[in-house]
Amino acid sequence: MAGAVWSVFGGSKVRLLVLPVIAIAGCAAWLLLPGPTGAQNPDAQNAASVDPPVPPAQPAAPTLAAAPTDAAPVETPSPLDGLKISSQSWRRGGLGSKALVTFTLRNGNEYAVKDIEIACAFTRRDGRHLTDRKRLISDTVEMKSRKTFAKMHVGFVNVNADKAKCSLVTANRAGA
Repeated sequence: MAGAVWSVFGGSKVRLLVLPVIAIAGCAAWLLLPGPTGAQNPDAQNAASVDPPVPPAQPAAPTLAAAPTDAAPVETPSPLDGLKISSQSWRRGGLGSKALVTFTLRNGNEYAVKDIEIACAFTRRDGRHLTDRKRLISDTVEMKSRKTFAKMHVGFVNVNADKAKCSLVTANRAGA
């Protein structure tokens, strides 16, 4: 059957012209296909399942006597307040596609901190942003101490990445 199709097109010069036309037609058809539906894209479902808009609240009726409140809201400090990255560097690993970050965390809190999440932003040599990677560190940093994490795999990065800047995202109290 394939021989019969090629015999319709004639010589080898015509065959060389037909192949790119078929490839371009296939790409054009692929581009015209509809995008993923909610069933195929879980992120679209999550975006659609966001809480519906709440109607504006009705003003409350005034009360005759308001009870005095002596207790002010107690604001508990975040574990991130006393936690910081004191030094950081990065290098490539795994044939140049892995980002291996070395950094030191300083915990100035009066309690140990665990489940620390860091986010690293990678940029080109000219400073343009390339990619972001996050990593959860399930290790514990004791109170009033520092801990160095050497060559931690943060993720795969673009080959054009030249600089990395890591920052703290979240942390939890150990034992809480």
